Amino acid sequence: MKKPSSKKPPKTPVHAIKPPLARQVRIIGGAWKRTPLAVLECEGLRPTPDRVRETLFNWLNHLLDGNWATVRCLDLFAGTGALGFEAASRGALEVVMIEHNTPAARQLEATKAKLDAGQVRVLRSDAATWLARASAEAATETGRYDLIFLDPPYQQGWLEKVLPLCQGLLAEHGLLYLEAEFALAEDALPAWLAGWQLLRADKAGMVYYHLLKRQAASA
Repeated sequence: MKKPSSKKPPKTPVHAIKPPLARQVRIIGGAWKRTPLAVLECEGLRPTPDRVRETLFNWLNHLLDGNWATVRCLDLFAGTGALGFEAASRGALEVVMIEHNTPAARQLEATKAKLDAGQVRVLRSDAATWLARASAEAATETGRYDLIFLDPPYQQGWLEKVLPLCQGLLAEHGLLYLEAEFALAEDALPAWLAGWQLLRADKAGMVYYHLLKRQAASA
C-alpha cells in the first residue's frame, strides 16, 4: 500500500496575494482633476457618483457663469468630501465640510493636507447641532453660504430635520443641492420643502438629485 506523501503543498508567496482594492472616487474637474478620494467603510457613507457630479457641476457652472472665485460652500454630511473638494478644485473661495464620523473626518483632513487645500475647513460635528449653532452667525449676508451640498444617509429623516435650518444659512441668491432616495416633483413638493423652488432634477440609478433655491419673498 502506497504511503501518503509527507510533502506539504507549496505556499503561495505573500507578495503574490493581492489585497482587495480600496474603494475610490475621483475629482472630475478643476485643478485637482483625477485626484482619487478614499471611500471608507462607514455606515451611511455613500459618495455621489461621478456621473451625478458631472451633471451637477455642469448645472452649477451654467448658473454661476463659471465664476467660482466668490462662492462660499457648505458641505453637510461631507463623507468622502467628493462634493466639497470638487467645488474647491474649481476655485471656490471657501468650503466648510461637516462630518460626524471620526474616521471619515480624519480622512477629510488627510485629503485636505495632501491637496494643500487652504480654502477647506473640516469640522467634526453632527449636522443638525452645527446648523442650529451656525444660525446665529447667519444674521448678516457675510455669515451665509452661496452653495449648500446636502447628501445625508438615506432612511433616517435627515432632510426633514435640516432643510428648515438651511434656509437661514443660504445667501439670497444661493443654491442648494439635495440628494435623496426618492424623486421630488415641482407640483408635489413635501411640506418640509416649503419655501424652496426646484430648479433642476435628474436620476442616475437609484440616486435622485435636485438643485433648489429659496423662493422669493412675496411683495
